[in-house]
Amino acid sequence: MRQAVPKTNSLINQQAFYGYDAWLFAVALILVGLGLVMVASASISVAERQLHEPLFYFWRQLMSVVLGFMAALIVIKIPMFFWQKINPLLLFLSFVLLTIVLIPGIGYEVNGSMRWINTWPLPLQASEPVKFFVIAYLAGYMVRRSEEIRTSFSGFIKPIIILTVLSALLLLEPDYGASVVLFITALGMLFLGGVPLSRFFSWMAVAVSALAAIAVLSPYRMQRLVSFVDPWQDPFNSGFQLTQALIAFGRGDWFGVGLGSSIQKLFYLPEAHTDFVFAVLAEELGLFGSLLVILLFSFIVWRAFVIGQLAQARGESFSAYFAYGIGLLLGGQAFINLGVNMGILPTKGLTLPLISYGGNSMIVTCLLLAILLRIEYENRHSRRTVGVYGK
Repeated sequence: MRQAVPKTNSLINQQAFYGYDAWLFAVALILVGLGLVMVASASISVAERQLHEPLFYFWRQLMSVVLGFMAALIVIKIPMFFWQKINPLLLFLSFVLLTIVLIPGIGYEVNGSMRWINTWPLPLQASEPVKFFVIAYLAGYMVRRSEEIRTSFSGFIKPIIILTVLSALLLLEPDYGASVVLFITALGMLFLGGVPLSRFFSWMAVAVSALAAIAVLSPYRMQRLVSFVDPWQDPFNSGFQLTQALIAFGRGDWFGVGLGSSIQKLFYLPEAHTDFVFAVLAEELGLFGSLLVILLFSFIVWRAFVIGQLAQARGESFSAYFAYGIGLLLGGQAFINLGVNMGILPTKGLTLPLISYGGNSMIVTCLLLAILLRIEYENRHSRRTVGVYGK
């Protein structure tokens, strides 16, 4: 028995040398590479006309990828107990970021929304790191209050109140899409944490009703809802963006018109390299290219839940809930963006993770995937999971 310990330690050291989850890393790398290609393709005409530099957005996106990769290399080395220890501080930082972005002179306005803080080398979009911080806080809260969440109303309502305040700050920017994604992620995490079904569905109905009321009471959001129901009723005004996206899907057919050959990106489809880059992808790569992207995102979500289950099996509830939260966030945001592009959901202004142009989204997504790789790494190297992995 004494000889088995050095053998196990040797195996752990070999695994540490060989690295992390190769499949998850490869799929993320494919999505990043595809995203860079599509950002270059979708933005080249706009960048040439506005900035006289065809690859302006591509180079900025590439810089974001490099920064995200460098940050991920640091985060992937940090043990999960560190995040568990500081998660209340991360919640405090969320409130700080969402408050100071509303202060004139610190936050600045772009396209009618005050979401950015002027930082170097990239402007900071406050809502993006808040997504990371909220997942970390909820994972920590669910570990500390696990019994209270399952048995009492107060255990469930406390994080809901916190999320409501954060959402109110997001709506002041305004950033309705981030509010929706945060609520979807939080409710999903609480459901997985053992909240009774009756309480979960009743409060989910309340959240949906509140978000719907906010949308209906806001004139420009109401206009989006009306145009979403029938974009062809006003195809040159409120329904213009969606009709152009649907034309892009129609032109793509089975195999697409060819990379770089999109017509809709030539000043027909607004936000072609950001919110609606998937429509350009569908036009250029067709149904098969679109399905590939959907399958790749499905793999990431599935892998996040598998990693979470393995963490839960070895008694690491914080890591498990964090992994679930990452899967719910990335899956929910991808689902909403794809739904908006295909005309099955109203416009939300959310990027497609790893593919759409957006430095903050890219960096935060890289950090979340680094956390996921770290959890899988700790699963693999824990002696308690030797039986689970069959090693």
